[in-house]
Amino acid sequence: MIEFDRVSKRYDGGYTALKGVSFAMDRGEMAFLTGHSGAGKSTLLKLMTVMERPSAGNVLVGGQALNRLRPRQVPFLRRHIGVVFQNHQLLFDRTVFDNVAMPLEVIGAPPGEIGRRVRAALDKVGLLNKERMNPIALSGGEQQRVGIARAVVNKPPLLLADEPTGNLDPELSADIMQLFEQFSQVGVTVLVASHDAELVRAMGNRVLTLREGELVSGGASPREQLHGH
Repeated sequence: MIEFDRVSKRYDGGYTALKGVSFAMDRGEMAFLTGHSGAGKSTLLKLMTVMERPSAGNVLVGGQALNRLRPRQVPFLRRHIGVVFQNHQLLFDRTVFDNVAMPLEVIGAPPGEIGRRVRAALDKVGLLNKERMNPIALSGGEQQRVGIARAVVNKPPLLLADEPTGNLDPELSADIMQLFEQFSQVGVTVLVASHDAELVRAMGNRVLTLREGELVSGGASPREQLHGH
């Protein structure tokens, strides 16, 4: 589902964010991306949504080589990737329902389908009874769940989360991780960037660790480990 082949990213001014990173993730796998601040986690995620392009190497998502994408093809790719941010980027002048509906409105889905899908997504994150509320009236954990519902409303095969529990207490953080786990169980590939080492350990998933732009552990997928690669 995701493949990085000797990917490096160097920014203007000489700063190297990633150096020769290689790994692959299977469909329906959930893994964590860890490393100190500035290790390259956000850059790695941005390469998958083509917010950045690699300086060297290849990034493939769903079998598609991203470095061959033309600018006009990028929006189509992004529709197949759900992204959850630390600060959830909700619009406080719209209801919970309208926030979650946004990705469907962008692609021109019919109103009936929007209603059905939005309610299904809100049901998954346990917020069906809050659809008419303004997100500002919700707790931090609930706001993060709205962000997750918006990220999955399109039923993307890939879900990326950048420090999704950065502002939440441990109990809420564990709840959010369980939600991601449920999505992976129905075939969604989930990659979560997190510096919450304790929580990551407790989950027991594969952990990709970056140190100063290099992947120092977790490069082999569970399937590769089984076959002794």
